[in-house]
Amino acid sequence: MTDSAQATHEVEIDNSNRSTTPQTSTFADYISQNWAERADTLPAELPVAAHAAVRRRTLGALFPGERIVIAAGAMKQRSNDTFYPFRPHSAFAHLTGWGTDSEPGAILVLDPVGESHEATLYFRERAGRDSDEFFANPEIGEFWIGPRPSLGQVAAALGVRTAHLAEFVAADGDRTLDDADLARAASELRLVKDAYELAEMQAAVDATAQGFTEVLAALPAASAHPRGERIVEGVFNQRARLDGNTVGYETIAASGPHACTLHWIRNDGPVRAGDLLLLDAGVELDSLYTADITRTVPVSGTFSEVQRRVYDAVLEAADAARAIVRPGIRFGDVHDAAMRVIEARTREWGLLPEDDGTAYYRRYMVHGTSHHLGMDVHDCAQARREMYMDGILEPGMVFTIEPGLYFQPDDLTVPEEFRGIGVRIEDDIVVTEDGCVNLSADIPRTAADVEAWIRAAQSA
Repeated sequence: MTDSAQATHEVEIDNSNRSTTPQTSTFADYISQNWAERADTLPAELPVAAHAAVRRRTLGALFPGERIVIAAGAMKQRSNDTFYPFRPHSAFAHLTGWGTDSEPGAILVLDPVGESHEATLYFRERAGRDSDEFFANPEIGEFWIGPRPSLGQVAAALGVRTAHLAEFVAADGDRTLDDADLARAASELRLVKDAYELAEMQAAVDATAQGFTEVLAALPAASAHPRGERIVEGVFNQRARLDGNTVGYETIAASGPHACTLHWIRNDGPVRAGDLLLLDAGVELDSLYTADITRTVPVSGTFSEVQRRVYDAVLEAADAARAIVRPGIRFGDVHDAAMRVIEARTREWGLLPEDDGTAYYRRYMVHGTSHHLGMDVHDCAQARREMYMDGILEPGMVFTIEPGLYFQPDDLTVPEEFRGIGVRIEDDIVVTEDGCVNLSADIPRTAADVEAWIRAAQSA
């Protein structure tokens, strides 16, 4: 590990052409004095602390006698001397319980002690008023970014030993997240969620549901603006900032034919009456757990006959996939169950060539039906295939079910009335001891319920 691992920012900040901070010793003495006493109250231990301790022990047991180093990461440069809001690496947040309050450059170290490990969390402590950093350093100075936590406060909140970042010394043989085995193990550790995580996931879904309802109420305003998708995006993103940290991923606000572009995030098009709006969005909480929900709604409040036919087919596929979810089945079986319905309906509508074993129906749904969900919207991505796609479902696993049908506006294999219609329905599912629970079941799903939802939202 190089010294760059201790950096708080991705690039060095050069303020030589903009800093006018007084540099005289007289001023430094003046500004360091006559401040009210600040109580350094220690907080109560957070509920997540006990869960994070279990996660650290579990990970450490996989690497006996080895030193494990998990870096939070640095601030990412946006342009010149501006940076994106800091978000720690998901493995770091998972193993410490430190979410949006975590400090750039922080490092979690698990040092081998006997047959276990001892955890130490290193970070750059706040700049005291006995130094000039608190007013002159725009990276960590309190005048610039506000109060920062002390070592003692973080230790009390997270239940882990803390030390100043300057005390961290890298060693030959450290296991870091650059190591494929450690990255894999940290990713697989998140495949099964504990009770704290499941509660956070439900809270993220509930906040997302509120955001969706607020979007429906704003549809008339969106329809009146030439870039109405931006209004949809803005309304939802406001809810994400009010109830959480931000959105868990770039909101997809895809109206009309834009819904046929799977990752439409430009969100700069109109929202027209008669079209469908596909909204794929999720609130990320301060704990960094995120929802991932999609609903497709008629802008005018009522599905056309063809729109409803496509919608009902997608809903049937989603229900078929969810119906088989239980411990002991293969994760990939969920996708297969949904695709059987997609094939049956597109063949029934006469859209497919003669059956010769080719998956022609995948033309209209090229993506997968499910992915694990948690701190990352596509969680556990470094897990081995035999643990993920070919893995066996266990209680506590959380993943999406999100079939869709997308008929591109220039697709000559489908009748004209289908062209430009894109529908996706996505729910967040948790596996239970004897089946599953749909965390997003309270968000309307059937065509009739969606139409009633729009009416209620716009009359409130």
